Amino acid sequence: MSIIKSKINTNSAAYKENYQKMQAKLDELKKHLAASLFQGEEKHIAKAKKLGKYLARERIDLLLDQDSPFLELCPLAGLGVKGGFGTGGTMVAGIGFVSGKMCLITANVGTNKGGAIDIASLKKALRIAEIGAENNLPGISLVESAGANLPDQAQVFNLGGNNFKEITRRSKQGVPTISIVFGNSTAGGAYIPGMSDYVIMVKNNAKVFLAGPPLVKMATNEIVDDETLGGAEMHSKISGVSDYLAKDELDGIRIAREIIDNLNIKSEIKNLKSEIHKEPLYNIDELLGIVSADTKIPFDCREVIARIVDGSEFHEFKKDYGTTLVCGYAKIHGYTIAIIGNNGVLFNDSANKGAHFIQLCNMNHTPILFLQNITGFMVGKEYEQNGIIKDGAKMINAVSNSEVPMFTIIMGASYGAGNYAMCGRAYNPRFLFTYPNSMIAVMGAEQLAGVMQMVSKESALKAGQPYDENQAVQMKEFMKMEIEKQSNAFFASGQLWDDGIIDPRDTRHVFGLVLALTYMNEVKGTNSYGVYRM
Repeated sequence: MSIIKSKINTNSAAYKENYQKMQAKLDELKKHLAASLFQGEEKHIAKAKKLGKYLARERIDLLLDQDSPFLELCPLAGLGVKGGFGTGGTMVAGIGFVSGKMCLITANVGTNKGGAIDIASLKKALRIAEIGAENNLPGISLVESAGANLPDQAQVFNLGGNNFKEITRRSKQGVPTISIVFGNSTAGGAYIPGMSDYVIMVKNNAKVFLAGPPLVKMATNEIVDDETLGGAEMHSKISGVSDYLAKDELDGIRIAREIIDNLNIKSEIKNLKSEIHKEPLYNIDELLGIVSADTKIPFDCREVIARIVDGSEFHEFKKDYGTTLVCGYAKIHGYTIAIIGNNGVLFNDSANKGAHFIQLCNMNHTPILFLQNITGFMVGKEYEQNGIIKDGAKMINAVSNSEVPMFTIIMGASYGAGNYAMCGRAYNPRFLFTYPNSMIAVMGAEQLAGVMQMVSKESALKAGQPYDENQAVQMKEFMKMEIEKQSNAFFASGQLWDDGIIDPRDTRHVFGLVLALTYMNEVKGTNSYGVYRM
């Protein structure tokens, strides 16, 4: 394949200035990720330690194979959400290796609000369940949860049932869930092990019941202690809810690793070691100077591709046609991947090119990575008359009906129907990650505020009402600031519009893991699409 020849001058003032601005964005990301590590007040942590417990993240570390990668997912869920339990919620989740097999791991943070589930934690759990189902990943649940956060019950109750449903559906497909119960697990927290294929309970500490002793007393007037009602020994010897009685937390983790080791599931992982494949020819650190911190400043997506694919090799499709969309094939950590990247607004020819290429990827059974930096489709009389709607619809149709695994990185702007054509969240990419500079909205803040100002002025004139230009300018600036707040990467990640914000320099390794997971299963495409308006 052809090698991409970089045109970047790393000594230029523009490159150095952009590098510094991107570094500032990464500093902001680090600040929020540090907040997501919160595992409860010191008094709750001290109490847990006194009982011989480990913290949620320590349990994950002990469960994972030594020195193996762990891809944390949705770490900023709940960021900026008023009334929630904070950044990350009360759950840690991600993908890692256990006994040599790739697994989906979730851990309740029992030392923060008793591991109770607020709305952000629930939405995070539901997204994690989707990832497990799409990728046929066995699940390991490290359980210690007080169930639904009662003040959030109106939001949590109905949605919460999906979490239990998906455990049983994965089980039906032969994809098991293993639960290790470390502490109190009440109501909804009890149903996680109740629905699981394998259940391990830690002696003395695990307590699993639909209703604790106070509620039982209120409901039935029965007086019973928590050990008799739902202790690990009772469930292991009498009720049968538990399959294994662990003497302590380390023993419980050992048992889980043994169960995974004995599962007859496909888990062949190759190509993750660097000596198997070619490294890019260019330093991946240069992405900080290439990817524009200001989404209004364009950059060539080929420069990004050159720093994330094996050997910087890229087989480009229709290079001289529809030039604002870059399409082609490459390898990442030895795995074949099709790439569709934006180099400007989508015109008629670039939309047709994208639809054509997506069809080819499906015929060729090749996963697709979308590199989004898109302000939308081109507008105006000429383009409307040339059928930009129907040509854009072809590409969106192709994305909608594509059956090969698709992945998305929002590396800049993600506006309007361009978000849809480039496989935004609504189009169910298997994974969607963003860079910390990214913006997502109906349109840019300047344009959106300007449109609203024009509509307001036109409405006032039609009604014969006075229109204050100075006040309108002030209102426009205020609206612009508010729109920018609700368009940036951190707001989006807090709302779970992505699966995490990543450092651009981690892109190659993140997708090495993602593609290893993808190619564990058969990759299938389709030759069936909806009607294209020709």
